[in-house]
Amino acid sequence: MFLVVSAPTQVDPALASTVRRMRVERGDTQEDLAHRAGLTVAAFARIERGHANPTWTTVRRIAAALEVSLSTLAEAVERSKARH
Repeated sequence: MFLVVSAPTQVDPALASTVRRMRVERGDTQEDLAHRAGLTVAAFARIERGHANPTWTTVRRIAAALEVSLSTLAEAVERSKARH
C-alpha cells in the first residue's frame, strides 16, 4: 500500500496580476467583477492579491466576468510570465 501525498498547490502570481490588470483596464472595481463572477468580494480580492489558488471553475467564471475566453486569459497569463 502506498500513501500519495500531494504538495500544496502554489498560487500563480501571473494569474493574479493578469486578472487585476484586465479588471482595471475594463474600469471595473473588485466588487463589480466579484459579483459578475459569483464570488464574494473577499474571495476575489484574495485571488487578485495572489493569496488564493482559484479552482478551474472559478477561473472560468472570472474569465466570463471579464468577457474574455479562457484561451485569451491563459495567453495573457503566459505573456505576463514571459515578461518576468
